[in-house]
Amino acid sequence: MDSSPTPEVAAAAARISGEPLTDWLPVSGGYTAAARFTALGPGGRRVFVKAGTTAETCAALHEEWRVYAVVRGPFLAEVVGFDPSPTAPVLVLEDLSSARWPPPWRRGDVEAVQRALAAIARSTPTAALPEAEASYRADFSGWAVVAQDHAPFLSLGLASAAWLERALPTLLRAEQAAVLSGPALLHLDVRSDNIALRGGEAVLLDWNWACRGNPDLDLACWAPSLAMEGGPKPEELLSRAPELAAAVSGFFGSKAGMPPEGRPLRVRDLQRRQLGEALPWAARALGLTPPQAVGR
Repeated sequence: MDSSPTPEVAAAAARISGEPLTDWLPVSGGYTAAARFTALGPGGRRVFVKAGTTAETCAALHEEWRVYAVVRGPFLAEVVGFDPSPTAPVLVLEDLSSARWPPPWRRGDVEAVQRALAAIARSTPTAALPEAEASYRADFSGWAVVAQDHAPFLSLGLASAAWLERALPTLLRAEQAAVLSGPALLHLDVRSDNIALRGGEAVLLDWNWACRGNPDLDLACWAPSLAMEGGPKPEELLSRAPELAAAVSGFFGSKAGMPPEGRPLRVRDLQRRQLGEALPWAARALGLTPPQAVGR
């Protein structure tokens, strides 16, 4: 990881902030290839700087800015500004390094995120955001992908070929029936590395997947990672959501066994661990025989 920004990034951040930034420090962790730093800005206030480094991360920053440009709420970090360069965009936000980043999940943390998601769902999403059904139905049709080629899923060792053959018809019907459409603003990438907790409330970061849709979808996407980190089981967030359980488990089931495809290996490991919670959840919700791990 570069320990200092490129001259282009430093210049863009200075234009946004109104003066050159100093004391640049790289930020590690997370799952993006974007360049990330904190730096001292005007008045000695520390800020967070995120810059596109690839075509994918540049596009993601522009998508994220669509939310910051029009949505307001305590669930968002304070925005300093954005440089909309098509090839080197730069986003500057308040620095949340002093916030607490779960896990561990402490008393009241889950409720804080639930309150934030409820507030997000009550927000009026901009029409410029994609609609979940139109833009993300393919992502949540993962069991259809698995049905075409069982091998990547079975390579994970989370279920046997016999279990998959029995379960697939039910999983396919359920994911096809999952309701993605709705009027709510969705984050759609709710995970602990995108959640900062301060003052008993939650601030969500990384809004590039944001869309308009069914508010239960945010809870369904968060549920497996929360359970993986010692939080409540998915049913405690969504008591009756068999179709969404199928759609979310299919998302992870179709991706976790695939090659990295230019992404860090830890992305596939994260997907496998989330599938380890999502797959049993889908089985319970749909009344399927529990999947049994097999030797890898």
